[in-house]
Amino acid sequence: MNPPIVVILGPTASGKTALSLKLAIALEGEIICADSMQVYRGMDIGTAKVSEEERAKVPHHLVDILSPDQSYSVMDFIQLAHRCVEEILGRKKNVFLVGGTALYIKRFLEGIESGPEANWEFRRHLQQQARAEGPFYLYHRLCCLAPERASKLHPKDVRRVIRALEVLEFSGSEGSTFEDIPKKYSFFLVGLDWPREELYRRIDRRVEEMFQQGLVEEVRRLQRWGFSRQARQALGYKEVLEALEGRYSLEEAKRRIQRNTRHFAKRQLSWFRKFQGVHWYRLEGEEDLERVFLDVQKEVRRVFGKGW
Repeated sequence: MNPPIVVILGPTASGKTALSLKLAIALEGEIICADSMQVYRGMDIGTAKVSEEERAKVPHHLVDILSPDQSYSVMDFIQLAHRCVEEILGRKKNVFLVGGTALYIKRFLEGIESGPEANWEFRRHLQQQARAEGPFYLYHRLCCLAPERASKLHPKDVRRVIRALEVLEFSGSEGSTFEDIPKKYSFFLVGLDWPREELYRRIDRRVEEMFQQGLVEEVRRLQRWGFSRQARQALGYKEVLEALEGRYSLEEAKRRIQRNTRHFAKRQLSWFRKFQGVHWYRLEGEEDLERVFLDVQKEVRRVFGKGW
């Protein structure tokens, strides 16, 4: 069997952190964080980042690795996460991939092509050609330039055909890929599901706690340090920044964060529902976490064997 990875996914405030900590301790594992904002140092309260005390119990990776003025892409995540997996396995530890950034998890599970950064002007030009000449025009061009790469793509998959042509144009080669990552590992996917109203109550309560813990002061401090455009748009930070700029009150910012987080959780679930092979576990309250922990632990050991 390929090296196993347990993936814990679910919407914000669903209990992923608590479950992953219990499992990693019981199953001698380390945790890779699949979150687009917890990579930033200083963005602790607004991202509900795992605490230093919790990190002392279980090693966490891809947390606090960048300053808020730096950018972080899905390709960055794939490259770093793959490296982390190999290092963890090298230490004879088990791997837990945990998070709510659905795109990161999806790309890690399915594979992704690497290569030069996007050139939007080049892409727009090819998109115009595809609309004018039809999708097969670009595919035929790719077949002439890189027949082996073209053979792996569907002629009507215009987005990926354009990316392949872009890689050829700006790197001079067919590019390296991470498409083989899924073939290297065996995945066990755990999804956490709550009744919608209970999940929304948990979200509202979490936002209240964030303000009590000092979210506004955290945002003020980050303003002085400098935000990247990506970090400034983070849920919770964007609303507080706008309140500090005088667009509305801090109380209104809190209300907007609660509303926007509820909407975000709904979108997360829609994404995760499309994933194949997820073992969904229903929770009604905090007391269900222990039951889910025992069930997942038992099932993981059944699937992956005694090494777990």
